[in-house]
Amino acid sequence: MTDQVVIADQGAVRVIRFNRPEKKNALTSPMYVAITAALREADDSQSIRCVVLTGTAGIFSAGADIGEFLESAQSGGLRPKTVEFLHALARTKKPLVAAVGGLAVGIGTTMLLHCDYVVAAAGATFATPFTRLGLVPEAASSLLGPRRMGHARAFALLVMGRPLSAAAAKEAGLVNEVVDAAAVEDTAMAAARDIAALPAGAVAQSRALLRGELDDVVQRIDTETMAFRERLQSDEARAAFTAFLSRRK
Repeated sequence: MTDQVVIADQGAVRVIRFNRPEKKNALTSPMYVAITAALREADDSQSIRCVVLTGTAGIFSAGADIGEFLESAQSGGLRPKTVEFLHALARTKKPLVAAVGGLAVGIGTTMLLHCDYVVAAAGATFATPFTRLGLVPEAASSLLGPRRMGHARAFALLVMGRPLSAAAAKEAGLVNEVVDAAAVEDTAMAAARDIAALPAGAVAQSRALLRGELDDVVQRIDTETMAFRERLQSDEARAAFTAFLSRRK
């Protein structure tokens, strides 16, 4: 387990905190392992009825760790622990609430499509710059994005890479509530406690009906992963990564 993911159970609510603020909570393989384990433990627990995903002050997650991402580009695919996390996220049985206190990039945005209730700070921003790197969307966002937001908004976010403000994300249906930054976690916890206080069986069955066939979601994750792997070997991706590395020097 890594101290870059902090797990705290508050009554019937499990809080999973991304805790790597010096790197804008960019997610690493050990972090994916820890989050996956925490989600699966929550599913197996009779006492946990809701899970909250959150980050640190002003930052939800800047997405995948750039160092690991560049290594993945060189090795030719997403790391297995990343894919395992995505599968766990898609199949988690407990309701998911997200508290987005600020920046949400890449998987920091696409994981929200798996959440049932999202609270965002008024200054939060959401961005998915996949195609700018010559890549394709992940986390089943190519399926869930159009379902949640409609094709036009999903295209602008996932393909054109146009960021969303918190207000625009709420209008698009990605976010439920927009509040002051200082109130984000309290508001998310209040929603989680409301969910946890409901009859667990009724919530689980209702959530399953709303989410539909999860095999379709997992299959889309796998399809995107194969496309992602192919794109990493493309001339467009190589040129994008070369340009990115030159800007870092």
